[in-house]
Amino acid sequence: MTKAKKILFITQEITPYVPESAMTKIGRELPQAIQEKSREIRTFMPKWGIINERRNQLHEVIRLSGMNLIIDETDHPLIIKVASIVSTRMQVYFIDNDDYFGKRGMSRDAQKTEYPDNAERAVFYARGVLETVKKLRWTPEIIHCQGWMSSVIPYYIKTAYAEEPSFRDSRIIFTPSEENLIAPLPENFEGIINFKNTSAEDWKDLGIDNIQLLNFLGMKYADGVSLIKSDPSFRDFIKKHNIPYLPAQKPENFAVAYSNFYDKVWSMGKDNTDETDED
Repeated sequence: MTKAKKILFITQEITPYVPESAMTKIGRELPQAIQEKSREIRTFMPKWGIINERRNQLHEVIRLSGMNLIIDETDHPLIIKVASIVSTRMQVYFIDNDDYFGKRGMSRDAQKTEYPDNAERAVFYARGVLETVKKLRWTPEIIHCQGWMSSVIPYYIKTAYAEEPSFRDSRIIFTPSEENLIAPLPENFEGIINFKNTSAEDWKDLGIDNIQLLNFLGMKYADGVSLIKSDPSFRDFIKKHNIPYLPAQKPENFAVAYSNFYDKVWSMGKDNTDETDED
């Protein structure tokens, strides 16, 4: 079996930058485990407003910053910051923008209300990560997207960025969120997500009109899915579409289980729909 040597992690949460959850643990421990298997990694997450830049020693990467991304006919500056988790020798790139992340929480505000522009934030994050990876001139073999915030990336790689050399031969793994988000999609969602050759027909067939669409969009366009909880709706979707998947794993199994899954998906043709064993 051919091994994937370069793994790009695109997540929404990594401890110690945000409070611990099932997603932060996989965001923090999985890249380290894969790096310790002698694989080359890059890691991205949003620069949520709750992250203390001084305490975590974030600094801007001037050569990567400065681009403006146009979303629904509005310009949004892209700022790239970086920090290191010293104990792991793991570097993390942060996607930042004052409107989407500055002085704001993750999916909800202080009153626990979902942000109405979460879908737009996910689109900005997807575009920001993909454009930054292009600038890095680094070609990942496996791209592992974790959480609703990274869900638009599999879709864009298979459509708008399909011929981009940085991603043309990549295989994509998506891990849907365990968080139950239910806010309706914004009325202008079609304009927000539209980019290059995308079409509303790509996602309208999912028949979902709330933010959960993002999790299913990520799964639909992924080459493999890994789960952090056994959600029946996720499992049913995976089986219906014959998507290879990895059941939820304990942290002590991350290195072996995910390494094997990455290699399996990397070795498969993009149209191969063989499924892994069920849990």
